Amino acid sequence: MRLNAIILAAGKGTRMKTKLPKCAFPILKKPMIEYIVENVESSGVDNIVVVVGHKHEVIENILGERVRYAYQEQQLGTGHATLAAEDILQDEKGTTLMLLGDMPLIDEETIERILASHQQSENDLTVVTANFEDPSGYGRIIRDDYGRISAIVEERDCTEKQCDIKEINTGLYAINNTYLFKTLKKIERNPQKGEYYLTDIVKIMNGEYRVGTFNIRDNHRVMGVNDLVAVARAEKYLRDEINESLMLNGVSMINPETITIGHNVRIEGNVTINPNTTITGNSTVSEGAVVGPNTEIHNGVIHRDVHIHHSLIYDSVVHERSTIGPFAHLRNNADIGRDNRIGNFVEVKKSSTGANTKASHLAYIGDTVTGENVNFGCGSITVNYDGKEKHKTTIGDDVFIGCNTNLIAPIMIEDNVFIAAGSTVTENVPSGSLAIARNRQINKADYAKNLIKPKPKNNGLK
Repeated sequence: MRLNAIILAAGKGTRMKTKLPKCAFPILKKPMIEYIVENVESSGVDNIVVVVGHKHEVIENILGERVRYAYQEQQLGTGHATLAAEDILQDEKGTTLMLLGDMPLIDEETIERILASHQQSENDLTVVTANFEDPSGYGRIIRDDYGRISAIVEERDCTEKQCDIKEINTGLYAINNTYLFKTLKKIERNPQKGEYYLTDIVKIMNGEYRVGTFNIRDNHRVMGVNDLVAVARAEKYLRDEINESLMLNGVSMINPETITIGHNVRIEGNVTINPNTTITGNSTVSEGAVVGPNTEIHNGVIHRDVHIHHSLIYDSVVHERSTIGPFAHLRNNADIGRDNRIGNFVEVKKSSTGANTKASHLAYIGDTVTGENVNFGCGSITVNYDGKEKHKTTIGDDVFIGCNTNLIAPIMIEDNVFIAAGSTVTENVPSGSLAIARNRQINKADYAKNLIKPKPKNNGLK
Protein backbone atom coordinates (compact mmCIF):
# COMPACT_ATOMS: atom_id res chain seq x y z
CA MET A 1 0.00 0.00 0.00
CA ARG A 2 1.44 3.38 -1.00
CA LEU A 3 1.55 5.91 1.82
CA ASN A 4 1.38 9.68 1.45
CA ALA A 5 1.47 12.45 4.04
CA ILE A 6 0.32 16.06 4.07
CA ILE A 7 1.79 18.23 6.82
CA LEU A 8 0.11 21.61 7.33
CA ALA A 9 2.82 24.18 8.12
CA ALA A 10 1.53 27.42 6.61
CA GLY A 11 0.40 29.14 9.81
CA LYS A 12 1.93 32.37 11.10
CA GLY A 13 1.73 31.36 14.75
CA THR A 14 0.87 34.83 16.03
CA ARG A 15 0.45 33.52 19.57
CA MET A 16 4.11 32.50 19.58
CA LYS A 17 5.03 36.20 19.34
CA THR A 18 8.12 35.38 17.31
CA LYS A 19 9.43 36.37 13.89
CA LEU A 20 9.84 32.69 12.98
CA PRO A 21 6.92 30.83 11.40
CA LYS A 22 5.42 28.67 14.13
CA CYS A 23 6.47 25.31 12.70
CA ALA A 24 10.10 26.44 12.51
CA PHE A 25 10.28 27.30 16.20
CA PRO A 26 12.91 25.14 17.98
CA ILE A 27 12.10 22.44 20.52
CA LEU A 28 15.38 21.49 22.23
CA LYS A 29 17.22 23.50 19.56
CA LYS A 30 15.55 21.61 16.70
CA PRO A 31 12.71 23.03 14.56
CA MET A 32 9.43 21.34 15.48
CA ILE A 33 8.59 20.59 11.82
CA GLU A 34 11.76 18.50 11.61
CA TYR A 35 10.55 16.16 14.39
CA ILE A 36 7.37 15.49 12.45
CA VAL A 37 9.07 14.89 9.10
CA GLU A 38 11.65 12.55 10.65
CA ASN A 39 8.99 10.39 12.30
CA VAL A 40 6.82 10.33 9.19
CA GLU A 41 9.85 9.25 7.14
CA SER A 42 10.65 6.50 9.67
CA SER A 43 7.08 5.22 9.42
CA GLY A 44 7.56 4.23 5.79
CA VAL A 45 5.64 7.06 4.13
CA ASP A 46 6.60 7.28 0.46
CA ASN A 47 5.55 10.80 -0.44
CA ILE A 48 5.58 13.76 1.99
CA VAL A 49 4.02 17.09 1.06
CA VAL A 50 4.46 20.09 3.36
CA VAL A 51 1.95 22.91 2.87
CA VAL A 52 3.72 26.23 3.48
CA GLY A 53 2.72 29.86 3.34
CA HIS A 54 3.97 32.56 5.69
CA LYS A 55 7.78 32.82 5.38
CA HIS A 56 7.82 29.56 3.42
CA GLU A 57 11.53 29.99 2.67
CA VAL A 58 12.35 29.35 6.35
CA ILE A 59 10.64 25.94 6.29
CA GLU A 60 12.20 25.13 2.92
CA ASN A 61 15.66 25.96 4.24
CA ILE A 62 15.11 23.56 7.17
CA LEU A 63 13.75 20.60 5.19
CA GLY A 64 15.46 21.08 1.84
CA GLU A 65 14.66 18.43 -0.76
CA ARG A 66 13.47 15.82 1.75
CA VAL A 67 9.84 16.76 1.01
CA ARG A 68 7.71 18.35 -1.69
CA TYR A 69 6.03 21.72 -1.13
CA ALA A 70 2.54 23.04 -1.73
CA TYR A 71 1.74 26.72 -1.22
CA GLN A 72 -1.22 28.30 0.55
CA GLU A 73 -1.21 31.92 -0.55
CA GLN A 74 -4.15 33.00 1.64
CA GLN A 75 -4.89 31.82 5.17
CA LEU A 76 -8.35 30.34 4.57
CA GLY A 77 -8.37 27.46 7.03
CA THR A 78 -7.15 23.86 7.27
CA GLY A 79 -9.47 22.56 4.54
CA HIS A 80 -8.14 25.15 2.10
CA ALA A 81 -4.54 24.40 3.14
CA THR A 82 -4.96 20.66 2.55
CA LEU A 83 -6.47 21.29 -0.88
CA ALA A 84 -3.24 23.08 -1.85
CA ALA A 85 -1.59 19.63 -2.14
CA GLU A 86 -3.99 18.54 -4.92
CA ASP A 87 -1.60 19.18 -7.82
CA ILE A 88 1.00 16.91 -6.21
CA LEU A 89 -1.14 14.08 -4.84
CA GLN A 90 -4.32 13.98 -6.93
CA ASP A 91 -3.19 10.97 -8.96
CA GLU A 92 -1.74 9.03 -6.03
CA LYS A 93 -3.37 5.87 -4.69
CA GLY A 94 -3.28 4.37 -1.21
CA THR A 95 -3.58 6.15 2.13
CA THR A 96 -2.81 9.77 2.92
CA LEU A 97 -1.95 10.77 6.48
CA MET A 98 -2.82 14.37 7.36
CA LEU A 99 -0.89 16.01 10.21
CA LEU A 100 -0.44 19.43 11.76
CA GLY A 101 3.02 20.98 11.67
CA ASP A 102 2.84 22.13 15.29
CA MET A 103 2.65 18.63 16.81
CA PRO A 104 6.33 17.80 17.46
CA LEU A 105 5.78 14.93 19.93
CA ILE A 106 4.01 12.64 17.46
CA ASP A 107 6.35 9.64 17.17
CA GLU A 108 7.02 6.84 14.72
CA GLU A 109 5.23 4.21 16.80
CA THR A 110 2.04 6.28 17.08
CA ILE A 111 2.00 7.00 13.34
CA GLU A 112 2.43 3.30 12.55
CA ARG A 113 -0.43 2.39 14.91
CA ILE A 114 -2.72 4.94 13.26
CA LEU A 115 -1.96 3.62 9.78
CA ALA A 116 -2.34 0.00 10.90
CA SER A 117 -5.71 0.71 12.51
CA HIS A 118 -6.92 2.53 9.40
CA GLN A 119 -5.95 -0.40 7.19
CA GLN A 120 -7.27 -3.16 9.46
CA SER A 121 -10.62 -1.38 9.96
CA GLU A 122 -10.92 -0.90 6.19
CA ASN A 123 -11.94 2.69 6.81
CA ASP A 124 -12.11 5.30 4.09
CA LEU A 125 -11.46 7.94 6.74
CA THR A 126 -9.97 7.49 10.22
CA VAL A 127 -10.14 10.40 12.65
CA VAL A 128 -7.57 10.32 15.44
CA THR A 129 -9.12 11.31 18.77
CA ALA A 130 -8.03 11.66 22.40
CA ASN A 131 -9.78 12.09 25.73
CA PHE A 132 -8.74 15.23 27.59
CA GLU A 133 -9.85 16.03 31.12
CA ASP A 134 -9.76 19.67 30.06
CA PRO A 135 -10.75 19.76 26.38
CA SER A 136 -10.68 23.58 26.14
CA GLY A 137 -9.58 24.85 22.75
CA TYR A 138 -10.19 21.59 20.87
CA GLY A 139 -12.94 20.49 18.51
CA ARG A 140 -15.30 17.93 20.06
CA ILE A 141 -16.10 14.48 18.65
CA ILE A 142 -19.85 14.03 18.15
CA ARG A 143 -21.12 10.45 18.12
CA ASP A 144 -24.52 9.04 17.21
CA ASP A 145 -26.68 6.70 19.31
CA TYR A 146 -24.59 3.75 18.13
CA GLY A 147 -21.29 5.32 19.20
CA ARG A 148 -20.18 6.08 15.66
CA ILE A 149 -18.55 9.39 14.85
CA SER A 150 -20.96 11.69 13.07
CA ALA A 151 -19.24 15.09 13.15
CA ILE A 152 -16.50 17.27 14.62
CA VAL A 153 -17.65 20.57 16.08
CA GLU A 154 -15.13 23.34 16.73
CA GLU A 155 -15.30 24.70 20.27
CA ARG A 156 -16.52 28.12 19.19
CA ASP A 157 -19.52 26.43 17.53
CA CYS A 158 -20.30 23.99 20.38
CA THR A 159 -23.53 24.02 22.35
CA GLU A 160 -23.26 24.06 26.12
CA LYS A 161 -23.83 20.29 26.19
CA GLN A 162 -21.23 19.64 23.49
CA CYS A 163 -18.65 21.68 25.44
CA ASP A 164 -18.80 19.01 28.17
CA ILE A 165 -17.59 16.30 25.77
CA LYS A 166 -14.10 15.09 26.71
CA GLU A 167 -13.21 13.35 23.44
CA ILE A 168 -11.43 15.78 21.15
CA ASN A 169 -10.20 15.98 17.59
CA THR A 170 -6.39 15.84 17.44
CA GLY A 171 -6.12 17.15 13.88
CA LEU A 172 -4.71 13.85 12.62
CA TYR A 173 -6.49 11.90 9.90
CA ALA A 174 -5.86 8.93 7.62
CA ILE A 175 -7.89 8.87 4.40
CA ASN A 176 -8.16 6.94 1.16
CA ASN A 177 -6.43 9.33 -1.23
CA THR A 178 -8.92 8.55 -4.00
CA TYR A 179 -11.62 10.40 -2.05
CA LEU A 180 -9.55 13.15 -0.44
CA PHE A 181 -9.62 16.05 -2.87
CA LYS A 182 -13.16 15.61 -4.20
CA THR A 183 -14.31 15.64 -0.55
CA LEU A 184 -12.28 18.76 0.23
CA LYS A 185 -13.99 20.58 -2.63
CA LYS A 186 -17.36 19.97 -0.98
CA ILE A 187 -16.40 21.85 2.19
CA GLU A 188 -18.35 25.10 2.53
CA ARG A 189 -16.87 28.27 3.90
CA ASN A 190 -17.69 28.86 7.55
CA PRO A 191 -19.86 32.00 7.70
CA GLN A 192 -18.42 33.21 11.01
CA LYS A 193 -14.70 32.70 10.42
CA GLY A 194 -14.69 32.81 6.64
CA GLU A 195 -12.55 29.65 6.56
CA TYR A 196 -12.82 26.13 5.20
CA TYR A 197 -12.66 23.65 8.08
CA LEU A 198 -10.95 20.32 7.38
CA THR A 199 -13.10 18.88 10.17
CA ASP A 200 -16.15 19.11 7.88
CA ILE A 201 -14.95 16.08 5.90
CA VAL A 202 -16.41 13.83 8.63
CA LYS A 203 -19.93 15.14 8.07
CA ILE A 204 -19.50 15.05 4.28
CA MET A 205 -18.15 11.48 4.13
CA ASN A 206 -20.55 9.96 6.68
CA GLY A 207 -23.12 7.69 5.09
CA GLU A 208 -21.42 7.39 1.72
CA TYR A 209 -18.05 6.18 3.04
CA ARG A 210 -16.74 4.19 5.98
CA VAL A 211 -15.65 6.62 8.72
CA GLY A 212 -14.06 5.48 11.99
CA THR A 213 -11.82 6.68 14.80
CA PHE A 214 -8.55 5.77 16.46
CA ASN A 215 -8.17 6.89 20.08
CA ILE A 216 -4.73 7.97 21.34
CA ARG A 217 -3.85 6.94 24.91
CA ASP A 218 -0.71 9.09 25.34
CA ASN A 219 -2.29 12.52 25.11
CA HIS A 220 0.99 14.41 25.06
CA ARG A 221 1.80 12.81 21.69
CA VAL A 222 -0.87 14.95 20.05
CA MET A 223 -0.45 18.19 21.97
CA GLY A 224 -0.35 21.25 19.76
CA VAL A 225 2.30 23.90 20.34
CA ASN A 226 0.70 27.29 19.88
CA ASP A 227 2.56 29.51 22.36
CA LEU A 228 5.77 29.63 24.35
CA VAL A 229 4.14 28.02 27.38
CA ALA A 230 3.35 24.98 25.22
CA VAL A 231 6.95 25.02 23.93
CA ALA A 232 8.20 24.62 27.50
CA ARG A 233 5.74 21.78 28.17
CA ALA A 234 6.72 19.97 24.98
CA GLU A 235 10.40 20.32 25.83
CA LYS A 236 9.81 18.86 29.30
CA TYR A 237 7.98 15.82 27.88
CA LEU A 238 10.70 15.25 25.32
CA ARG A 239 13.57 15.85 27.75
CA ASP A 240 12.17 13.44 30.34
CA GLU A 241 11.56 10.78 27.70
CA ILE A 242 15.07 11.06 26.24
CA ASN A 243 16.79 11.11 29.64
CA GLU A 244 14.89 8.08 30.87
CA SER A 245 15.79 6.11 27.76
CA LEU A 246 19.48 7.01 28.10
CA MET A 247 19.64 6.13 31.80
CA LEU A 248 18.05 2.75 31.10
CA ASN A 249 20.83 2.19 28.55
CA GLY A 250 23.65 2.85 31.00
CA VAL A 251 24.14 6.64 30.90
CA SER A 252 24.64 8.05 34.39
CA MET A 253 22.92 11.40 34.90
CA ILE A 254 23.49 13.47 38.03
CA ASN A 255 20.34 15.57 38.65
CA PRO A 256 18.71 14.60 35.32
CA GLU A 257 16.07 17.30 35.69
CA THR A 258 18.84 19.85 34.95
CA ILE A 259 20.16 17.97 31.90
CA THR A 260 18.91 18.55 28.35
CA ILE A 261 19.71 16.04 25.59
CA GLY A 262 18.51 16.67 22.04
CA HIS A 263 16.43 14.29 19.94
CA ASN A 264 19.25 13.33 17.54
CA VAL A 265 22.03 12.98 20.12
CA ARG A 266 23.67 9.56 20.46
CA ILE A 267 25.29 8.67 23.78
CA GLU A 268 26.91 5.31 24.54
CA GLY A 269 26.69 3.49 27.86
CA ASN A 270 29.17 4.15 30.67
CA VAL A 271 29.02 7.91 30.10
CA THR A 272 28.53 10.30 33.02
CA ILE A 273 26.64 13.57 32.52
CA ASN A 274 26.82 16.07 35.33
CA PRO A 275 24.27 18.79 36.22
CA ASN A 276 23.37 21.78 34.05
CA THR A 277 24.57 20.17 30.83
CA THR A 278 22.99 20.59 27.41
CA ILE A 279 23.87 18.34 24.44
CA THR A 280 21.99 19.02 21.19
CA GLY A 281 22.15 18.74 17.40
CA ASN A 282 23.80 15.70 15.85
CA SER A 283 26.19 15.20 18.75
CA THR A 284 27.70 11.87 19.78
CA VAL A 285 29.35 10.97 23.09
CA SER A 286 31.38 7.78 23.38
CA GLU A 287 31.93 5.36 26.26
CA GLY A 288 33.86 6.54 29.28
CA ALA A 289 33.32 10.26 28.68
CA VAL A 290 32.44 12.58 31.54
CA VAL A 291 30.53 15.70 30.49
CA GLY A 292 29.70 18.65 32.71
CA PRO A 293 28.79 20.26 34.93
CA ASN A 294 27.73 23.53 33.27
CA THR A 295 28.62 22.43 29.75
CA GLU A 296 26.97 22.95 26.38
CA ILE A 297 27.68 20.82 23.31
CA HIS A 298 26.02 21.32 19.93
CA ASN A 299 26.95 19.16 16.92
CA GLY A 300 29.95 17.85 18.83
CA VAL A 301 31.73 14.51 18.49
CA ILE A 302 33.14 13.41 21.84
CA HIS A 303 35.36 10.32 21.78
CA ARG A 304 36.13 7.78 24.52
CA ASP A 305 37.31 8.83 27.97
CA VAL A 306 37.12 12.55 27.28
CA HIS A 307 36.49 14.84 30.27
CA ILE A 308 34.68 18.16 29.68
CA HIS A 309 33.57 20.58 32.35
CA HIS A 310 32.29 24.18 32.45
CA SER A 311 32.85 24.57 28.69
CA LEU A 312 31.22 25.27 25.32
CA ILE A 313 31.72 23.02 22.28
CA TYR A 314 30.06 23.83 18.95
CA ASP A 315 30.55 21.93 15.66
CA SER A 316 33.78 20.38 16.90
CA VAL A 317 35.51 17.06 17.63
CA VAL A 318 37.40 15.98 20.75
CA HIS A 319 39.46 12.79 20.50
CA GLU A 320 40.29 10.13 23.07
CA ARG A 321 41.36 10.93 26.63
CA SER A 322 41.52 14.68 26.16
CA THR A 323 40.45 17.10 28.88
CA ILE A 324 38.50 20.26 28.10
CA GLY A 325 37.90 23.08 30.55
CA PRO A 326 37.03 24.67 32.76
CA PHE A 327 35.77 27.63 30.72
CA ALA A 328 37.12 26.48 27.36
CA HIS A 329 35.40 27.28 24.07
CA LEU A 330 35.71 25.10 20.95
CA ARG A 331 33.93 26.27 17.79
CA ASN A 332 33.83 26.30 13.99
CA ASN A 333 35.17 22.80 13.40
CA ALA A 334 37.85 22.68 16.04
CA ASP A 335 39.46 19.20 16.02
CA ILE A 336 41.22 18.37 19.28
CA GLY A 337 43.62 15.42 19.12
CA ARG A 338 43.97 12.58 21.63
CA ASP A 339 45.48 13.17 25.07
CA ASN A 340 45.18 16.95 24.79
CA ARG A 341 44.69 19.44 27.58
CA ILE A 342 42.59 22.47 26.61
CA GLY A 343 42.25 24.36 29.84
CA ASN A 344 41.02 27.51 31.55
CA PHE A 345 39.81 30.26 29.23
CA VAL A 346 41.24 28.73 26.07
CA GLU A 347 39.42 29.27 22.78
CA VAL A 348 40.04 27.07 19.74
CA LYS A 349 38.42 28.08 16.47
CA LYS A 350 38.67 26.32 13.08
CA SER A 351 41.88 24.60 14.16
CA SER A 352 43.29 21.11 14.69
CA THR A 353 45.73 19.91 17.32
CA GLY A 354 47.87 16.78 17.30
CA ALA A 355 48.26 14.24 20.08
CA ASN A 356 49.62 15.30 23.49
CA THR A 357 49.20 18.99 22.81
CA LYS A 358 48.47 21.33 25.71
CA ALA A 359 47.06 24.82 26.03
CA SER A 360 46.36 24.92 29.72
CA HIS A 361 45.21 28.49 30.19
CA LEU A 362 44.45 31.84 28.60
CA ALA A 363 45.20 31.10 24.93
CA TYR A 364 43.57 31.68 21.55
CA ILE A 365 44.20 29.20 18.74
CA GLY A 366 42.51 30.26 15.51
CA ASP A 367 42.88 29.01 11.90
CA THR A 368 45.77 26.83 12.97
CA VAL A 369 47.11 23.36 12.23
CA THR A 370 49.13 22.13 15.20
CA GLY A 371 51.28 19.01 15.39
CA GLU A 372 51.96 16.63 18.27
CA ASN A 373 53.57 17.42 21.64
CA VAL A 374 53.03 21.17 21.38
CA ASN A 375 52.80 23.35 24.48
CA PHE A 376 51.05 26.74 24.34
CA GLY A 377 52.17 28.90 27.25
CA CYS A 378 49.76 31.12 29.16
CA GLY A 379 48.60 34.07 27.06
CA SER A 380 49.76 32.62 23.71
CA ILE A 381 47.83 33.73 20.64
CA THR A 382 47.80 32.80 16.98
CA VAL A 383 47.05 36.19 15.42
CA ASN A 384 44.91 35.13 12.47
CA TYR A 385 43.19 38.37 11.46
CA ASP A 386 44.89 41.36 9.84
CA GLY A 387 41.79 43.56 9.83
CA LYS A 388 40.63 42.38 6.41
CA GLU A 389 41.34 38.66 6.01
CA LYS A 390 41.98 35.54 8.12
CA HIS A 391 45.36 33.80 7.76
CA LYS A 392 46.68 30.37 8.66
CA THR A 393 49.27 29.32 11.23
CA THR A 394 51.07 25.97 10.90
CA ILE A 395 52.94 24.51 13.89
CA GLY A 396 55.00 21.32 13.69
CA ASP A 397 55.73 18.62 16.29
CA ASP A 398 57.56 19.07 19.62
CA VAL A 399 57.18 22.85 19.77
CA PHE A 400 57.32 24.89 22.99
CA ILE A 401 55.58 28.26 22.79
CA GLY A 402 56.45 30.50 25.72
CA CYS A 403 53.99 32.62 27.66
CA ASN A 404 52.55 35.77 26.04
CA THR A 405 53.70 34.83 22.55
CA ASN A 406 52.02 36.25 19.45
CA LEU A 407 52.33 34.22 16.23
CA ILE A 408 51.44 36.64 13.42
CA ALA A 409 49.81 34.65 10.58
CA PRO A 410 50.47 33.61 7.91
CA ILE A 411 53.37 31.82 9.54
CA MET A 412 54.99 28.38 9.81
CA ILE A 413 56.70 27.05 12.92
CA GLU A 414 58.58 23.86 12.04
CA ASP A 415 59.43 20.87 14.29
CA ASN A 416 61.51 21.02 17.48
CA VAL A 417 61.23 24.78 17.96
CA PHE A 418 61.45 26.73 21.23
CA ILE A 419 59.89 30.21 21.27
CA ALA A 420 60.89 32.47 24.12
CA ALA A 421 58.24 34.02 26.32
CA GLY A 422 56.98 37.46 25.33
CA SER A 423 57.91 37.08 21.66
CA THR A 424 55.97 38.50 18.74
CA VAL A 425 56.95 36.21 15.88
CA THR A 426 56.40 37.54 12.36
CA GLU A 427 58.64 35.24 10.29
CA ASN A 428 58.75 31.48 9.77
CA VAL A 429 60.88 29.56 12.29
CA PRO A 430 62.97 26.66 10.89
CA SER A 431 63.25 23.29 12.57
CA GLY A 432 65.44 23.05 15.65
CA SER A 433 65.56 26.81 16.29
CA LEU A 434 65.21 29.01 19.33
CA ALA A 435 63.14 32.06 18.41
CA ILE A 436 63.39 35.27 20.46
CA ALA A 437 61.41 38.24 19.20
CA ARG A 438 61.42 40.92 21.88
CA ASN A 439 63.34 44.08 22.75
CA ARG A 440 66.34 43.86 25.02
CA GLN A 441 65.53 44.84 28.60
CA ILE A 442 66.99 48.14 29.79
CA ASN A 443 67.22 49.02 33.51
CA LYS A 444 67.71 52.73 34.33
CA ALA A 445 69.06 53.01 37.83
CA ASP A 446 67.36 55.36 40.30
CA TYR A 447 64.85 56.46 37.64
CA ALA A 448 61.59 55.23 39.18
CA LYS A 449 61.50 58.17 41.62
CA ASN A 450 60.64 60.41 38.67
CA LEU A 451 57.62 58.27 37.86
CA ILE A 452 56.33 57.04 41.20
CA LYS A 453 56.06 59.29 44.22
CA PRO A 454 56.24 57.35 47.49
CA LYS A 455 53.26 57.69 49.81
CA PRO A 456 54.00 59.34 53.17
CA LYS A 457 54.15 57.00 56.17
CA ASN A 458 51.89 57.80 59.11
CA ASN A 459 53.72 55.55 61.60
CA GLY A 460 50.39 54.46 63.00
CA LEU A 461 49.31 58.05 63.83
CA LYS A 462 45.85 59.30 62.88
